[in-house]
This record gives sequence, C-alpha cells and structure tokens, in this order.
Amino acid sequence: MSSLSRELVFLILQFLDEEKFKETVHKLEQESGFYFNMKYFEDEVINGNWDEVERYLGGFTKVDDNRYSMKIFFEIRKQKYLEALDKHDRSKAVEILVKDLKVFASFNEELFKEITQLLTLENFRENEQLSKYGDTKSARAIMLVELKKLIEANPLFRDKLQFPNLKSSRLRTLINQSLNWQHQLCKNPRPNPDIKTLFVDHSCGQPNGARAPSPANNPLLGSIPKPGGFPQLGAHGPFQPAPTPVAPLAGWMSNPPAVTHPAVSGGAIGFGTPTNPAAMLKHPRTPSAANPSMDYPSGDSDHVSKRPRPVGLSEEVNLPVNMMPVTYPQSHSYPQDDFHKAVARTLSQGSAPMSMDFHPVQQTLLLVGTNVGDIGLWDVGTKERLVVRNFKVWELGKCSMALQVCSLQYVVQ
Repeated sequence: MSSLSRELVFLILQFLDEEKFKETVHKLEQESGFYFNMKYFEDEVINGNWDEVERYLGGFTKVDDNRYSMKIFFEIRKQKYLEALDKHDRSKAVEILVKDLKVFASFNEELFKEITQLLTLENFRENEQLSKYGDTKSARAIMLVELKKLIEANPLFRDKLQFPNLKSSRLRTLINQSLNWQHQLCKNPRPNPDIKTLFVDHSCGQPNGARAPSPANNPLLGSIPKPGGFPQLGAHGPFQPAPTPVAPLAGWMSNPPAVTHPAVSGGAIGFGTPTNPAAMLKHPRTPSAANPSMDYPSGDSDHVSKRPRPVGLSEEVNLPVNMMPVTYPQSHSYPQDDFHKAVARTLSQGSAPMSMDFHPVQQTLLLVGTNVGDIGLWDVGTKERLVVRNFKVWELGKCSMALQVCSLQYVVQ
C-alpha cells in the first residue's frame, strides 16, 4: 500500500473516532494493521475478553512470528488457563490446554508437562512458582505490564504504537478544500452554492445532488443548519465569510503521548518473570518533501482561457474574499463544456503560441508567449497588438559555444 493510501486510512480512523463509531475504529485498526491502539488492548485484557484480545492481536502478529509474539500469546493463554482452574472449571481448562497451549509444547515440552500437571492440584497455587498468584484482577494487571513491554519491544509493532499528530476533523477540511476548488472551476460561480452531495463533482451550472440523500440524513454533513443555503462541513466549511473554529476533540488522535520502550525479557517462556532484558530500537520516520508549487492566476469570466495544465504540479489559487485560500494538487481535467466551440478572434502572433493569459481586470487584454520566447500583448477587442518583445540573449559572448550556435540559428530563422 502506498504512503498516501496509508495516510488515508489514518484520516478515516480519525473521522470514525470523532463520529463515535467505536467498533468500526478498532476493526479498521486490526484489518489495516497500521495502528495498534494500546488503550483499547489494555481495556480488553483487564476485562478478560480473551477472544477479542487475540483477534485484535492477530491483525499485527501471529504466534510463531518471533519470540516476542510467542511470549505475548503464551502469557495471555496461560492467564486464561489459570482463571479456568481458579473457577474449578476443569473441562474449560482442558479445552484451553489442548486448543491454545499445546502449540507451545514443540518449543518447550517440559513447560507444557508442568502446566498439564496443574490439573491434578486442588489449588494451582500449591505450585511453588504460582504461590504468589493473587486474585484475578491483580493477576491481569501484573500480566498487562509484561505484555506492554513485550509489545513495545516487538519489531512488528514498530511505528504502529503512536497515532499521527493530526488537526481535528482533517478529513472534513480536505473535503471542504475540494469543494472550494470545484467551485473555482465553475464558469458562472454563484455566491452561495447549494451543495447537497459529495458523490459527484460540484457545478453551479447543473443541479447538484438530485438523487442524493438529503444533508439531514447524511452522517458526514451532520445536522448543522445551512447558512445561506449551504451545509457547513466541520470547522472549515467552504464559502463562509467567517468560519467558526471547532474546539479540538480529545482522544487518541490528537497529541499522542510519547511511547517509551522499557527493558523487556527476550528469554524462554515460563511461569516466572523473565530476567533477560532486550531494548527496543526506535525508528523515527522522516517526513516526505513537499511537492514543487507554482503561482497561477485564475479567472472566472467566460472570456478567460482555461487550458489544460501539466499534471503533477501544484498551484496557489487566489480565491475571492468570501472563500478560503488553499493550495491544491493539480491532477484534474476540465469538462468539455468549459471550452468555447466558436472562434471569436484570430490573431497572428508570428510563431506558435505556448501560453495565453487574460488580464484579471481588463479582460480584453491578452498576454501571449510563443515557442521561440517572444511575448506579445494584444487588445482582443480591437485585434491590435499593443506590445511585442522578442527573445534576446544578453551578453552572448559569455555563453557557451553551443548556445551561441543555437542563438545564431534562431536569428537566421
């Protein structure tokens, strides 16, 4: 999965958490394997939900992945086994022994035999190594401390224990930026567009969302009233003269605490507390470099030439005062309806034009750049060329011979 796809999963996780889809959040964490929610894991262990504990762990590691994973699963299954014995539920204990603990016999047969012998005791605390076993609650808390150390030292959990530091409602912000950008592409943009759906691109010239669900039933738009006929999305609603900021939501997605990695045992599994420590290495991630950007003036008049631009670049769009300025990745294509079909003026520049830009205020003034570097300023209304500047190399003698030859060829042409 690409880095951007991975980051999209984190945005969805943040959105699900903000919307209180708790079960879905943890299901996505498990299925994606990108973020291990230690708080959720702790709660499930303390509550003794062993099936869910192993199911959640299964999204990140398996029993035989490495020695850390093996010890994690062993400690969980051993605790489950001891709790069954403590309740004198022999049949349940035998089931756990056969289905869950027998897998460890191939790694330590003597230990498996010792565990099996606990079935013969009236109270498993008669075993010397288990003599200090207290009640169930305290035993789970002690085991949890060891599990956390094992998880933090396990290389498979590296970079998965800390959620990215995101601003609240980041996905909503990106959607609003997209709506602003779509509105910029409208030939006749309305002051207060009524956007009713996210399923299709916005266009002021066509009804938006005739078949889409109403905003009141849309969980993304929420139940916020529409100022001026437009449903505001979160803290950065588009086309609002003064957006009201939303207070940051508390939770695991904002300002995650730093994870320390205490010493942890890497020795053999057993009843007692491991003694051989192994420290976990940290691998900080380096943020990727930003994409190059360029300034490009934008106009919304029917006279403005909207030509395709190179894919992969970025542009800074100067929005009207009632919109939010945003930098957008340039990766779209214009609809065919945005281009005029009839020829209004024919102007002879003398060489092939490579760029054309109308003046943002005096919209009959057209600046043309050609393939040989000439620049011309035209008044389209009168078909008059007001200014022309030819390409010229300054101090040609200081240039390389190859450039001088090319320049001479250009002059001859």
